Amino acid sequence: MDLILWRHAEAEDGVPDAARKLTRTGLKQAKSMAEWLKSELPEDVRVIVSPTKRTQQTATAFASDFETNEEIAPGASAHTVLAVTDWPNAQGTVLLVGHQPTLGETAGLLIPNIPAGLSFKKGAVWWFSCEVKQDIVKPVLRTVMYPDML
Repeated sequence: MDLILWRHAEAEDGVPDAARKLTRTGLKQAKSMAEWLKSELPEDVRVIVSPTKRTQQTATAFASDFETNEEIAPGASAHTVLAVTDWPNAQGTVLLVGHQPTLGETAGLLIPNIPAGLSFKKGAVWWFSCEVKQDIVKPVLRTVMYPDML
């Protein structure tokens, strides 16, 4: 299984939180990251997205066909993210578009001994693979990509 965690791109400030839209910079970030992801991911990737406006806009830059999941809205736990994506048992590739601090906490569960409070930059992608050796599940960090690296 491959699990890609994608933090939504830069969004406007404001309330209500769930209605915040991407800024012009955020739209550019989402588009450039989506183009990179399209060149790297298989066509049958499963895309799971938080219900907020900013995550929906970020995901739309990549695909029009995705699952919206209320369980991964802001404030979700890292354990919920792993359950929703069926880590490490899912077949194929799962792309999840979500929020901080949940994504940082999820990476913290996958990478032992990283500092608490790991932060994902807006628009960033963290790509994990799952290797199983002798019945032991081993997460492997394949890449970290930021929009300004593209």
